[in-house]
Parts: sequence; structure tokens; C-alpha cells
Amino acid sequence: MGSTMGLDYLSVAEARDLPGLRLVLSANVPGPWGESAKAVFRARNVPFVPVRQEVLQPNEELVAWTGIRNAPVAVYNDEPPQTGWLEIVLMAERLGSGPSLLPDDPLDRALAMGISSEICSPGGLGWTRRLEMMLPHDNESWTDNIRRGYGLSREAVDQAPDRIASILKGLSKQLRLQRERGLEYLVGSRLSACDIHWACFSYMVASLSEANCPMPATMRRLYDAVSDHTRAVLDPELVRHRDMVLERHVGLPLSF
Repeated sequence: MGSTMGLDYLSVAEARDLPGLRLVLSANVPGPWGESAKAVFRARNVPFVPVRQEVLQPNEELVAWTGIRNAPVAVYNDEPPQTGWLEIVLMAERLGSGPSLLPDDPLDRALAMGISSEICSPGGLGWTRRLEMMLPHDNESWTDNIRRGYGLSREAVDQAPDRIASILKGLSKQLRLQRERGLEYLVGSRLSACDIHWACFSYMVASLSEANCPMPATMRRLYDAVSDHTRAVLDPELVRHRDMVLERHVGLPLSF
């Protein structure tokens, strides 16, 4: 289960020569990509050491080790670092034990991975919602590096509400199809990575309470600033599904 205590992070210097899985995470904030990575590895019973990354900082030691400034980054033994949601899921599948997070049926597997992509990939729910949250900060205080790194443009921000709504409608349709079949997960009859991804990204559009997800006040203001357009299309069944996955499979409160 989760804990109100933060994670016991190691520095890059402490972690880089250790064996096993080192998981670089943005320290003390509930970044959805990092929370998803943690939940995926835990669901597959893969132990990891959390390694500190500082949001929007140069993270020079991390770059020297992995070539990457951001988080999450998963490094297993002396294998190449992995950063993408799909690579992290596949790593968890390879290293872990217990029920797979990918359905057995090939078409269900493809559907589950496609749903995860709609949530996690560039242009997906998390990416697009992040653009929308950046809108109030679209001024000179945001560097060109941030603009390039996150695809911040007026056109992309203007299109964000419709893209978010489209993804949420698709998730709602899939969940309702599953309910009609008497099934409680997004794909198939058991927990899949896409259920975890929805649960960990959902609080970008349907925030968790401070008790279950404590975060800096500035970050909470951004997460809570959901447009009326998004609120209108957010299916309460999706939120209930999120709550079930968090309580049953991830653990509350979240700790980071």
C-alpha cells in the first residue's frame, strides 16, 4: 500500500554502480509517467531503487550517466537506460513475476497497448493535458528549451481541449463495453498496464484529494484547473474505475 512518507531516494552517484533496477523519478512530485512506472514494476513484483531527479533542473550527473535529463528512467544492471512507457512495461514483463500486465489474446494485447499509447505517448492524454496546464505560463519566463521540450505552441494548446475530450470519450466507450460483458477492467478479464496508466494519469483531469496525493500547492493549482469542456465529458465511471485500480492494485495514499 502507499504511504504518506516520501521515497528514500538515492543520488545518481550512490545508485549508478549498484546492481539490479534503478528507477529515476522526479523527487517529491506525483509525475504520472513516474507513478505509472513505479506501479507497473510493483504490480510485476520487480524491486527497484528510487533515484532522485529534480524537475526542470539540468541534472548533469543524471545526463552523464544515462544521457537523459528527465524522468522516469529505468536502468537494469548494465543494460541501456529505458525511458518510454512501452519499454518500461516490456522490461517489467521480462523481469517480473505473477500475472502479466498484457492480455494473452493478441488482439486484446494490441488494444491494451493502443489504449496506453493514447494515455502516455506524445500527443496522448498526459502530454496534451500538460500543454493545457502550461497555458497560464505562456510568457517570457518560460525558456525556449521548455517550449521545445514539451511542444508548447499556440496551435497545440488551442487543440488540447478537443484532443483530451476525444481520448476521454474513447476510454469511456471501452469501459462501458467491458461493463456490458460483465468485466471490470479496460481490456480482458484482469488488470492490464492500460488500467494502471489510466489510474496514474487520471488525476491530471480528476484530481485526487490532498490526503491521497499530497503535492506542492503550485502543482495542485495546475492539476485542479480543469476546463469546463473536460469536466463535461469526464465519465464518472472512469473515475470510479480509477479509484478501484488505485485502491486495489497501486495503493493509497501515493508516496513520492
